[in-house]
Amino acid sequence: MKKILDHQIWTTHALLLARILMGALFVISGVQKLQGIEGLAGYIASAGFPASIALAWLVAIFEIVAGAAIIVGIYFKEATLLLALFVLFISFPFHGPSLWANDPMQQAMFLKNMAIAAGLLFMAAHGSGNTWKLKLGK
Repeated sequence: MKKILDHQIWTTHALLLARILMGALFVISGVQKLQGIEGLAGYIASAGFPASIALAWLVAIFEIVAGAAIIVGIYFKEATLLLALFVLFISFPFHGPSLWANDPMQQAMFLKNMAIAAGLLFMAAHGSGNTWKLKLGK
């Protein structure tokens, strides 16, 4: 088993699959947010953030662009790091420990977000791999 897991073909394709899965999570989420932008704005406002309509648009577009960057491998480390920070930031006002007593599902959502942030940080630290990625410039 160790031979398979250490083989370059496995690691290269595992990184590609990880990019696709992680990036798709954000692209799909961003598209869904665009389809319900008013609801998202209301949710943002309910957490006490100002300019909720503008923030809703920014969040949706950011998720789509950053998710696509992960998939195609452009600005990969920047996209993964920014998304990790974003996920960590939004987890507390929307799913944080203060909400767990009234809704145990919020704890699950919070912990899921922590796992996503951990995966993004791991991806930022280790890079995108060399398979099927766009290259800008030289």
